Amino acid sequence: MKSLLFPLMALGLASAASAQSNAPFTVEETGKGFYRLDDAVRSVNGGDATILIAPGTYRDCTVVEHGRVAFRARTTGTAIFDGGICEGKATLVLHGQDAMVDGLTFQNLRVQDGNGAGIRIEHGNLTVMNATFRNSEEGILSADDPNATIRIDRSTFSGLGRCDRGLACAHSIYIGHYGKLYVTRTRFEKGRGGHYLKSRSAQVSITDNSFDDSQGHGSNYIIDLPSGSTGLIARNVMVQGPDKENHSGFIVIAAEDRSNPSAGLTITGNTATLAPGVHYTPAFAIDFSHEPLKISGNSIAKGITGFETR
Repeated sequence: MKSLLFPLMALGLASAASAQSNAPFTVEETGKGFYRLDDAVRSVNGGDATILIAPGTYRDCTVVEHGRVAFRARTTGTAIFDGGICEGKATLVLHGQDAMVDGLTFQNLRVQDGNGAGIRIEHGNLTVMNATFRNSEEGILSADDPNATIRIDRSTFSGLGRCDRGLACAHSIYIGHYGKLYVTRTRFEKGRGGHYLKSRSAQVSITDNSFDDSQGHGSNYIIDLPSGSTGLIARNVMVQGPDKENHSGFIVIAAEDRSNPSAGLTITGNTATLAPGVHYTPAFAIDFSHEPLKISGNSIAKGITGFETR
């Protein structure tokens, strides 16, 4: 009996281990695999964890209530989240202390309110890298957390935004009243309404990015800081296209309110051009704050006025 039982037990354990190894969502710290993303998140129980995601296309979504969770593709660009929405908001709804997203793709995200996003950050710090957001209403949307920081690096935002159905516009990125926002080495293209980057953060660093509006439709500003902001906008390449809902400016400061100070905001080393077919004259920067900004050393193509105060 003993010689028969042990092989059967070993076979059962091997089968369980094999099934777990084939599960697409693995908690790196425990090695446990799950077939649903939300089950992997719940297994962490508010702790710190990294969830590794196998190549594939998923309809999953999840809500992180507590802790620090990283979502990482095993191979960048091969883990695709397609259309999955939690809480009527986003694929990833984040309430925890810290979150990281590395190498994931989010696509085809729509909700009744018109702002379906890949990531909805409600609270805490967020780092996004090597990610793609495409063909959705919104890429990243945040609530307010004045003590937290959002960092976005080496990512792509394509075919995002909308301003229809009588609803508030959605944008490629819309950050609320966060403490700091860093956007670096990231590409924005093919906007479908709203702004490419809208932020109410008190401090921004928007550097070394590409904003290509040449195939945009019904888009608005390249960079909108509607409540004002301090910090740096530098070394970005911006192309404004012919199909705009609002073509007045590339960068617009404090157009809605002045709840943040803007004195000292530095805009330097950027390149601004117009795509073929543009028949209007936008301003490179429009300021509603009436505070002293530092604007110098930008390369502005013919047909673009430099700086306007309103």
